[in-house]
Amino acid sequence: MAPEAFFLPVAGGQRFCLYHPPAAAGQARGAMLYLHPFAEEMNKSRRMAALLARRLATQGHAVLQVDLHGCGDSAGDFGDATWASWLHDVRAARDWLRQRCDAPLWLWGLRAGGLLAVDAARSIEEPANFLFWQPAVSGQQHLQQFLRLKVAGEMLGGESKGAMAAIRRQLDESQSPEIAGYRLNPELARGLEAAELTPPAQPGHVVWLELSTRDDATLPPASVKRIEQWQAAGHDVAAQIVQGPAFWQTTDIEEAPALIDASIAALAARA
Repeated sequence: MAPEAFFLPVAGGQRFCLYHPPAAAGQARGAMLYLHPFAEEMNKSRRMAALLARRLATQGHAVLQVDLHGCGDSAGDFGDATWASWLHDVRAARDWLRQRCDAPLWLWGLRAGGLLAVDAARSIEEPANFLFWQPAVSGQQHLQQFLRLKVAGEMLGGESKGAMAAIRRQLDESQSPEIAGYRLNPELARGLEAAELTPPAQPGHVVWLELSTRDDATLPPASVKRIEQWQAAGHDVAAQIVQGPAFWQTTDIEEAPALIDASIAALAARA
């Protein structure tokens, strides 16, 4: 069945959405809400998100993809988006999905989308399960990596001295620096920087998948530490490394078929 494209009305504009209904009639296996990564990583990831959304629908899941405020085909400019407006978008998308499907809720977050999923789950009045793709475990670290794109660009121009301090000063003074073609709202920067991939109070299922091109790769220590926190809080966590490229940052659009297969298998085991 072809996905349904529509604009979801929210305060301040409309959000572009794609809804993939379950292929088979009857009770859905899950209600899946996809939360995309930050800035240009979103565009590089569209192909992989579409591939899993279609596969999930064939497996009986209802899947909703939403372009957040100022992203993709949604209303507003990226420079006007805030962390609070993104959280509002998540809640609105979840409410829409709930009108269509009452199956267990899954929040599927890629990179910074995982941070947003966890933050949103704390204000959603129902238990949530999580599918994490290469999640950013620290918003502060993720923001720092994004700001370094500006520093790297200025290094190429021979003007790197004090670049990071200058960006931080702009944000502190409520100015919006341009980073790699994206105007960064100070409120969005503060919200991302404060976000942490810590477990919400209500335990649920967690599928945590990361990618590597090495055969002998293991989960990084920062991920292992977070996973232990989630397990200690009562969450059922299934975590693994699968083979594939870091498609969210590659020059060309790339696919990671093993990530799709691992996601389907892990979700089927927890349906």
